[in-house]
Amino acid sequence: MAGGRGALIVLEERTTEIGQLISAYLARERELEDHAVHLLFSANRWEHVTSMKEKLHQGITLVVDRYAFSGVAFTSAKENFCLDWCKQPDAGLPKPDLILFLQLSPEEAAARGNFGRERYENGPFQEKVQQSFCQLMKEKTLNWKTMDASKNIEDLHREIKTVAEEIMQEVKNKPLGELWK
Repeated sequence: MAGGRGALIVLEERTTEIGQLISAYLARERELEDHAVHLLFSANRWEHVTSMKEKLHQGITLVVDRYAFSGVAFTSAKENFCLDWCKQPDAGLPKPDLILFLQLSPEEAAARGNFGRERYENGPFQEKVQQSFCQLMKEKTLNWKTMDASKNIEDLHREIKTVAEEIMQEVKNKPLGELWK
């Protein structure tokens, strides 16, 4: 990362108590009400805010896999949920400088290993999730970049690295923002 330090954070983080409950739900080992599930995913993100801010203040670049946007897109794809309600529990989280959306058709995703093992991994639901992401990407206060995830891994890596390094240079002296505030 342009000679800087970086850290990967994967959310949902399944080792915490909240994360273990989420993991059991996703594996269909536990049933939970949809509103409660959404709030648990948000709580799992909030568990990491202090650590995330500490790392950012130390000059560490964070790559966060499955941040708030994933939770909002998945929950809002369900019956009787809207984007605005789904965004509220995450309002105030650290605002990302860049959101990379790795776009892959549901058919291509299904062809990859392990697809279908977890609760939301089915074609029709994934199409609804895609529509929710498209709505989120219309928000002008966020910096979305769509990447073609069907490319070979070396080309995709090179493209992501270039975009990330450019953004890192642009934002290195800017203050940390808050998401959806």
